[in-house]
Amino acid sequence: LCEALSGDVQALCGGGTVGLRILSNLATSRLARVRATFTPAELATPTIDGADVVDAILAAHGLAAADPYRACTHNKGVMNAISSVAVATGQDWRAVEAGAHAYCGVGATYGPMTAWSKAADGCLEGVLEVPMAVGLVGGAAKVSPGARANLKILGVDKAADLAKVMAAAGLAQNLAALRALATDGIQKGHI
Repeated sequence: LCEALSGDVQALCGGGTVGLRILSNLATSRLARVRATFTPAELATPTIDGADVVDAILAAHGLAAADPYRACTHNKGVMNAISSVAVATGQDWRAVEAGAHAYCGVGATYGPMTAWSKAADGCLEGVLEVPMAVGLVGGAAKVSPGARANLKILGVDKAADLAKVMAAAGLAQNLAALRALATDGIQKGHI
């Protein structure tokens, strides 16, 4: 699009040279936001009470919020899920990753993509908001039989719906990793 419009931009500016003809992957006008709530009973293990699991998950998330080194690994796990869906549906997964990680660095420090908190009733609440520049009109989403089949399986026909599916996968992956870290350990409980 930028390349196609470069002549018009040049004419509007009265000549000169149009330099870079690319948009940013930091697509802050295309944010996907998902929210989920989990009861302590849903998070309990055979040996750990659900309320204790909620508190341990919040402590693990707190470390990611306080330390950009931990946030980087925390976010890598979120992106494992998002990128997998992106690849399966013919999206530019590297652009999605670049935008998501850049979004985490907007502000004073790099932080986690997810936000976890405890509701008044003791439930765990999670939110993920991330730029999601995805599309269904052209590219691999239209020409790849595998991508088309995966989009059909997902039942999405709008880019915004695909973005929400991808964000939900990221939030679910993050919960699974945090729960494993907070209970049995990442090797036993997640990998």
